[in-house]
Amino acid sequence: MGQRKASRDGDRKVGRRALLIGGTVAAAGSAVLARDELARLWWRTPGVEKPREAGAVDYRGARWVAASDANWRRADRPDDFGIDMVIVHVTQGSFDSAVKAFRDPGHKAATHYIVRQDGHVTQMIRELDVAYHAGNRDYNERSVGIEHEGFVDRPQDLTDKMYEASARLTARICARYDIPVDREHIIGHVEVPGTDHTDPGPHWDWDKYMRLVRRARTTPA
Repeated sequence: MGQRKASRDGDRKVGRRALLIGGTVAAAGSAVLARDELARLWWRTPGVEKPREAGAVDYRGARWVAASDANWRRADRPDDFGIDMVIVHVTQGSFDSAVKAFRDPGHKAATHYIVRQDGHVTQMIRELDVAYHAGNRDYNERSVGIEHEGFVDRPQDLTDKMYEASARLTARICARYDIPVDREHIIGHVEVPGTDHTDPGPHWDWDKYMRLVRRARTTPA
């Protein structure tokens, strides 16, 4: 979360594929859409929702606690928005306060995951959906956000268990979406263009973290 909560992401942006399909329909009139495109588009029809399994998590071992619907946007990633980035945050508060904030519709921001100091992982938004966490619409649409319990000016908050659990989580996300394990694709909130946040702060050990992610990336899940 850093020093300030992120601004609301806004209404759903129409994906490039949807724009192309829309243009095709307008030009061809009764042209028949490809079967796989129809399969992807049927749920976008007003009143139709894509099936979701309540309480399902994307990372084995995570506990599900749902964020407020006001703090994320429904999507079908990576089909409509490709995922090529993980963004690291620090909560600037306790784990419980972060969960409470993300469940509050007035907060207007949330990450997909929160990692506690003891290594426990909570998922609050599905990876296929767009979380309002980066303060930048493009980065929100293409990233998975991970919060870490603590304060940026307290190095003692950044525990070994937290680093290790977060690294395993990030490694699995990178494997799932074929994201390169490097500092161009695993970044801090402070590195997002246009942000006024400082997290994960000067005490976040990037060398250690990236070493752990690379190790976890080569270890069978």
